[in-house]
Amino acid sequence: MIKIRKAAPEDISAIVSFQQKMAWETEQFALDLPTVTKGVTAVFRNPLLGQYWISEEEGNVIASLLITHEWSDWRNADVWWIQSVYVLPAYRRRGVFRSMYSYIKDEADHQNIAGLRLYVETKNSKAQKTYESLGMQSLHYKMYEWLRD
Repeated sequence: MIKIRKAAPEDISAIVSFQQKMAWETEQFALDLPTVTKGVTAVFRNPLLGQYWISEEEGNVIASLLITHEWSDWRNADVWWIQSVYVLPAYRRRGVFRSMYSYIKDEADHQNIAGLRLYVETKNSKAQKTYESLGMQSLHYKMYEWLRD
């Protein structure tokens, strides 16, 4: 049986591993281990940065995601961003993310969050189909960024 819970500091190594795997799978980008470890750890030290959630089966962490906050002055409420989603390959297509999404959506409802958002790599059609099957919509916005090297 799959259990969903807020991540705890003892989950840091699993989350770091998931982030490294996700970066490689989606962008063939090798994350620097000390940097990503500090980044994940920072979330546990400062809850204003976000909150990790995990799924586990029989005590083993099988998936994680990060919720970050965006203030919407249009709605006078927070919007939660779902980020850093990773499900171990053996557990994909088994409803793990669907369960996590449902759980997070219920949490958002209880906390009067205005909505949930996420972004997805443009060529990741499997993920896009998953998000659409949950009732999420692709919007008319384009994303732009500037990142330091």
